[in-house]
Amino acid sequence: MVLLHVLFEHAAGYALFAVKEVEEIGMLLPQVEDSVLNIGKFNNVVKLAAFFPFKSAQSALENINAVSEGVVHADLKLFLETNLPPGGKKKNILGVSDAKIGAALQEELGLSIQTGGVVAEILRGVRLHFHSLVKGLTAQAASKAQLGLGHSYSRAKVKFNVNRADNMIIQSIALLDQLDKDINTFAMRVREWYGYHFPELIKIVSDNATYCRLARLIGNRKELSEESLEALEEVVMDSAKAQAILEASRSSMGMDISPIDLINIESFSSRVVSLVDYRQGLQEYLRSKMGQVAPNLAALIGEVVGARLISHAGSLTNLAKYPASTVQILGAEKALFRALKTRGNTPKYGLIFHSTFIGRAAAKNKGRISRYLANKCTIASRIDCFSELPTSVFGDKLRDQVEERLSFYETGDVPRKNVDVMKEAVKEAGEVAAEIKRKLEKKERKRKKREKKLAALSMAEGEEEEEESKVKSNGETAENGDAETVKKKKKKMKQEEEVEEEGAETKGTEDTPAPKKKKNKKQEEEMEEEAAETNGVEDTPAPKKKKKRKSEAIEPEPVDEAAMETAEVTPETPQTEKKKKKKKIKTGDE
Repeated sequence: MVLLHVLFEHAAGYALFAVKEVEEIGMLLPQVEDSVLNIGKFNNVVKLAAFFPFKSAQSALENINAVSEGVVHADLKLFLETNLPPGGKKKNILGVSDAKIGAALQEELGLSIQTGGVVAEILRGVRLHFHSLVKGLTAQAASKAQLGLGHSYSRAKVKFNVNRADNMIIQSIALLDQLDKDINTFAMRVREWYGYHFPELIKIVSDNATYCRLARLIGNRKELSEESLEALEEVVMDSAKAQAILEASRSSMGMDISPIDLINIESFSSRVVSLVDYRQGLQEYLRSKMGQVAPNLAALIGEVVGARLISHAGSLTNLAKYPASTVQILGAEKALFRALKTRGNTPKYGLIFHSTFIGRAAAKNKGRISRYLANKCTIASRIDCFSELPTSVFGDKLRDQVEERLSFYETGDVPRKNVDVMKEAVKEAGEVAAEIKRKLEKKERKRKKREKKLAALSMAEGEEEEEESKVKSNGETAENGDAETVKKKKKKMKQEEEVEEEGAETKGTEDTPAPKKKKNKKQEEEMEEEAAETNGVEDTPAPKKKKKRKSEAIEPEPVDEAAMETAEVTPETPQTEKKKKKKKIKTGDE
């Protein structure tokens, strides 16, 4: 009896199921399909042998990426080695859903792998009843795990897509082809519409974009005059054509047209002209993208044809994998299969027919030159796909080889050998790569210098802001300090004023007996006069005493040198004066 184990990869982890009575199940496939929907019947057929939950979302993403690429992850290998029973007399068969991972497991572990048939039906039932078969896992938790892993897997696939640059080329060339068709259709509509009014213009001007520009410029042909000849020459770029348009407008057999119809024709012509301008910008964008992604292929066969080859193959990597025979007839699949079906002649070329080389070759040499060109295109696409630094050196050399082959078919001149040409190309490519590296290093140094300057400027700005904040805080403290000093000064001034007032009051109290002293002074003067008459002596200290009192009362004011001399002289006089006063008072009392 053959034992069958089924491996199921879920977002929550790996599960290994043991299937009972495999041979009977294999014989009764319709009954298996019916029993899959019933959980009770399905439990009798399938039993959970082991379950390995993923530790984290990152681990789940790594495992699912490995499974999708057909690689055996270390977790899966350990899980199977641990839980699969050893193979003895009974032969172990492992059922898997994907043949790619099955082949990897068979090569890695030496297992017998089965895919399809019964395994597919059992896995369908496991997928339906998984949350019921694993204990502790609810349907809500399983759906959340699936949703989270699906988002992270899709995000990783989009983010790390190696063909993300090729996709821009594919979309732009598709849009370019669509624009060509639309512009042609719209221009024909303008020709028909404006042809009712000015039918002779169709024969004079054949280019669609130029015709639309002229229809927008001329408008009503009756208003065309010699003054508008310069504007016509600017559009047509030919003075003879401009003169022919002017003469045809004077003798035109077209019908008259209303201003409203002219407005609609002019607006539609403006739209067509804008589409033409946009197509030119798109072609420049495609040229730049091809120079970045596939410069050798673009140099060899042209940007548009190279972009069509990449678009038809799906990516640059797929084109590089194709042999030269496939590249030669790429785009002519219908003709190839029709020829194989009818046993006719197979096509000689596909998309590469649009290159200039095949058109320049003679009819008998078209097949040979297309085969040679396809060979060189394959080499160029492989160089572009797997080279680190994109350069167009190899493309230019391959183009020269195709030119030499063309001249060989026409004149018989022997072309150079491929080995010699490739040696020259490798040498030049090395020089160009070194130059590109120098430029990149220079740019990197400039970028680092710029970053350093920006960092220094940001640091300086931060320091200035800090200084400003400090200055503001210091200014506030200084203002507070100034206010305090002002208050202290005011207090000192007030104290000084109070002291001065107190001093003035004390002096006033000391000077209150002054009137008595005045009387005494009068008496003293009378007495002195009498004494002077008698003794002939004059007393001078009295006026000095007045001066002394005045100088004492005016202390804060600056003092002259004479006053200082008097102040130095007077300290001796007060004592004598006081003594004399006392004597006089005593004599007066007596």
